[in-house]
Amino acid sequence: MSQPPIRLLIVDDHEKVRQGLTAFLNGEPDMEVVGAVASGEEAVVAAIEAAPDVVLMDVSMPGIGGIEATRLLASAHPGLRVVMLTSFGGRDRFKEALKNGAIGYMLKDTAPPELLRTLRYVARLRSRVGAAPSV
Repeated sequence: MSQPPIRLLIVDDHEKVRQGLTAFLNGEPDMEVVGAVASGEEAVVAAIEAAPDVVLMDVSMPGIGGIEATRLLASAHPGLRVVMLTSFGGRDRFKEALKNGAIGYMLKDTAPPELLRTLRYVARLRSRVGAAPSV
């Protein structure tokens, strides 16, 4: 019996990034992009409508930024897994993202195979804290 595809929501204010990630991830047989939006505000609405397993969230966006949107999503949907995908490294942003509900933090220049491994791993987690992947 095959598993249903991992349902992904992409949140990034750059259209080319959204389009590129959508095309790349939809090319994987076990992944399905169920939404691609440009802002934190749209992410909160899209998470309700699309019911993703994992949200791939940009940190820096106009309006509600990725960390604040993650906080809102984590409080409204405790089981939702958010992975930050950003151009900006730094320990402070990383800690802030985790404190507000993100389960992971990756740089946009991460190699594609590593991004796929991370998304697959995160999708299998049973809960945000102290969980082991289900087999």
